[in-house]
Amino acid sequence: MAGFWVAFWASVFASSEMMIMAVDGYAKRKKMNSFVAGTMAGLSSNIPELVMLGFVLAATPRVGFIVTILTLHVGAAAFGIYCGVLPRDVEGNAALPKPLVNLSTDLYAAAAGVFFSLGVIMLMMKAFKETGNGGVYLDTRDLYVFGIILLAIQVVATTRLVSRFSRVHKPESQDDVPVETAGSDSLMPFATIAAFSLAGLAMSIIGGHSVGEFAGILVHKLEVAGYSEMFGAVILSVFAAAGAFIMIGTAHFQGKYNIAMANASGAITQVPFLVLPAAMILLAVFTQTGIIPPLGGDNGVIPIDLHTTSAIFLAFPSMLILWKAVQDDGKVNWLETSSMVAVFMLAIYLLVAHG
Repeated sequence: MAGFWVAFWASVFASSEMMIMAVDGYAKRKKMNSFVAGTMAGLSSNIPELVMLGFVLAATPRVGFIVTILTLHVGAAAFGIYCGVLPRDVEGNAALPKPLVNLSTDLYAAAAGVFFSLGVIMLMMKAFKETGNGGVYLDTRDLYVFGIILLAIQVVATTRLVSRFSRVHKPESQDDVPVETAGSDSLMPFATIAAFSLAGLAMSIIGGHSVGEFAGILVHKLEVAGYSEMFGAVILSVFAAAGAFIMIGTAHFQGKYNIAMANASGAITQVPFLVLPAAMILLAVFTQTGIIPPLGGDNGVIPIDLHTTSAIFLAFPSMLILWKAVQDDGKVNWLETSSMVAVFMLAIYLLVAHG
């Protein structure tokens, strides 16, 4: 067990630091502003999470799917808590970066619609099943379609973020200023950027493999001890989001609030449009290649039951309140902050206690 903790934290810190250095070097070359640079770093922080989820999905597909969804709830709670430590004006309002207000809020609204629609579909499939006495499942075709569509949203969002808030344009606010105006002599060479990226990827594979093995042991021991499956899934989701949390804390203590907020917001928006679709496609591939057995004698992959449906459905109110809190005036006050944290924590409690 001690070896696991050493390998896990060492690999998470190492992979996060290396990916941050690679992205920071690339951002300075492209003259990206701080929020865009932070978002790109946040995208890279998903590599350890995706590697970890790959091992978890191969070992326990259903638990891995639930862990992926719960990562959103954990990230949303972290976002609400982080809003509580942001610098505030005399009226108690914390101003948020312009790219977050203009683009990320659209992703919050889109995520709310996705989770509500998917939750309703799963409920209807379960309620109106007409044939046989077996279970109801999301099959490989469903997962491919959902995954490709959701990934397309992430591609469009990232493209718009980079083209609108970085490189050559007229700055409209301080948030649009490039992260650093450096001479060509001080820019990181592309070879060094590539080396840091490859090293970070290698460390993420080591950490992902360690957590993947730990996942099966943890879930089994918690079930034996009488804890719910959801409790173990929440614990694993915290591990999955560890890279983003490390980046948030590091950037905040350095006074880089836009980079920290980009990672805090990215820990939410990148789950439904990057991590979840990647997990769906991995599950479909694992099923078709025989790594995990199909369910129901066909191409069933994810059972539609109380656990999977509630994890999907309870993401809807979290995304809805997050969209409303940010979109109305581009700031968060103490009432909005406390409301966000309360709703996010309530969703996590309901999933653990009654999921």
